[in-house]
This record gives sequence, C-alpha cells and structure tokens, in this order.
Amino acid sequence: MPALEMAQETGKIVSWLKKEGDTINKGEPLLEVETDKAVVEVEAAADGVLAGIKSREGDVVQVGVTIAWIVKPGEQPPVDSPTSAPAARKTTEQPRAAAPSSAPADTAASAEGGPRISPKARRLAKERGVDISRIRGTGPDGVISSEDVLAAAESASTATASAPSAPSSLSGIARLMAERTTQSWTQVPHFFLTREIDAGALQQAREQVGVKVTITDLLVSLTARILKRHPKMNASWAGNGIQLNPQVNMSVAMAVTDGVVGAVIPNADTAALADIAQQRKELTERARSGRLKPADVTGGTFTITNLGMYNIDAFNAIIAPPQAAILAVGRIADRVVALNGQPGVRPMMTLTLSSDHRVVDGAQAAVFLNDLAEAIRVPGEWLR
Repeated sequence: MPALEMAQETGKIVSWLKKEGDTINKGEPLLEVETDKAVVEVEAAADGVLAGIKSREGDVVQVGVTIAWIVKPGEQPPVDSPTSAPAARKTTEQPRAAAPSSAPADTAASAEGGPRISPKARRLAKERGVDISRIRGTGPDGVISSEDVLAAAESASTATASAPSAPSSLSGIARLMAERTTQSWTQVPHFFLTREIDAGALQQAREQVGVKVTITDLLVSLTARILKRHPKMNASWAGNGIQLNPQVNMSVAMAVTDGVVGAVIPNADTAALADIAQQRKELTERARSGRLKPADVTGGTFTITNLGMYNIDAFNAIIAPPQAAILAVGRIADRVVALNGQPGVRPMMTLTLSSDHRVVDGAQAAVFLNDLAEAIRVPGEWLR
C-alpha cells in the first residue's frame, strides 16, 4: 500500500483495475485507492504479471503492507506465513450469526402452553412479522384474533417510524472535511473583508480572450498575479511563525459527492490563461469522477471558491489551513449603482476575503483586495 499523501496511515482499496494473472506494464493503472482526500489511481511500478493479491476491494490497509506482487512471467509470488504481515481491515461488517426469529410459535408450541391464536391471525402474524407472544388476545377466552395482530403490526410500524434513525457514517473525504473545517474555524482567527466590484470588464474579457474560459479561470489568473505583489497573502502559518511560499499555487474549491476538495493549479501566476482554463477543466472532470491524484490536491497556497453558479450573492468561506486566506466569489448580477452621480445598472459581483489574522492584518488584506479590484476593472492589462 503506497503512501499517496503526507500523514497518510491507511488506504482503502476501492477496486482492482487488473485481475490476478494479468500482464501489466509499468505506469499502467493498477488499482484505485481511497485516501482522506480523494480516490487515487495507483500505477504499476514495473512490468510483469499481477500475482498473489492479498487485499480485496473494501479492505483498509496500513501503508507499507504488501497487497499484491508484480512478478516475472512464470515466477511465483513469495508465500507469507500466517503471521508474517498484518491483516487488512474490512470496512464492511462481517456476517453475523442469524438472529433469533421473531416469528410466532407454531401450532405445536401453542399446544404446549403457547398463546392461543386463530389460524387466520397466525397467518397474518407470519406475514407481518409480529411476535404473538407480545400480543394480548381480545377474543373469547383470550384468543388472539386477526384484529389483534393487525393492531400490533400498526403499533410496531408507528414506533419504528417515530424512532430516531441511526447516524450515517461518513466517507473518508467527508470526515476529513468535517475535521479540518472545525479545526480551522475554532483555531484560526478569521476576519472578513467584502468588496462589491463592477464585473463588466471581466465579462468583456471573457468574450475577447479567444479561448473558452470561465469567470473562475479569469479570477484565478488575476488573483495569482496580484498575489505576487502581496507575498503575505500567499503565505502559510507554520505553527509558530509565518512561512512565505515561493510559488503561487491556486487552489480551486470543487464540489464532489461527499464534500468539497481544493484542486490545485500550480504556478498560476506565470501560467497562460488558456493553460489555467485547461487545467481547471481537467481537474473538475477528475473531481466529479473521483479520480483526483495526490498532486491535484496538495501544495495550494491560496484558495478561490465560487458559488455564483448557484445564484449566491455573497458568503463567508472558511480558510483551508495552513493557507492564510480564501476568496469567496458571488454571482454577477445587474444592480443599480451610482455612475457619475446618476443611477445606472451595472453587472456587479461581491468578493469576500477571509484572512488569518496571525499572518496578515486588516490593512494588508484591504490593500490586496483593493489591488485585485483594480485588476478586475482592467483585466486586459494583466492578461496580456
């Protein structure tokens, strides 16, 4: 089981893409492993034949434990003794012994002192799964009637419906997101700055750049370039001090089935807009299909999260430690604003910057947000 990310202790085998005895080539997808961040395709480390598979789909295996062998054609995998390696842990429950039946006693049991019940009532009790030993008969001499069985079945159904459901288990991704957002919100001193910006020039730039891009692509490119002027906004909190990051690696929040992941576009400050758009598109497709790689979700230094496509005007986002800030982007909508002292309608967008007060202060964050607003006002000067 490979270590696919820092601090990883285990990996869950989602599926084997090859089967026992298949010939495989180095670099060919071999299996899918779920970590706390994503489902990752693990590639074959060498040419050969897949043999001696020891861990199956659903197993949670410690990093470093052998899960299979790649051998030469005709070669047999080593044989482990029963105690030579720790066993994989199953995520699904093992089959349990059959529970005692709640079905009513049969006729013989009734004859030996069991509850007296009419034949029709007994049949209904079997069909509805009602325990006749818990029913008090209302018929002659206490005989259990069909009405008694139906009433007991309805009472049991009502009790089941009103009982609280058991909490659902979280996937690794959802559990990690819950832990990290709680940790960030309770341990990182957040402060928020909001700026309403005219997005007209941004919309025009999107139409004029000559390649298919989204508003998010444009903001990733502009924000990355502005971050070079504000290194502390691109910094990280290192436990007891500030660490300046030499690279601007933009993390884009993306919704997946069980939560949100931050997919990273490295060196976005020097990347061409078309390259950013292509990378963001590929990351989105991999995120939606659960095929993000470890490199796709590590190394981010600043995050953008855009909920404009969901018609959200503005929101406050939680910082992803150890990053120092996250930019929340609302939708672009026509609003009445003052233009040269007169009311006018413009496409406006609200940006909310969440910052870590241990790394930057209010004035530093405000200057950064103001510079970003100016770049959005004239994006052509930055995207050339």
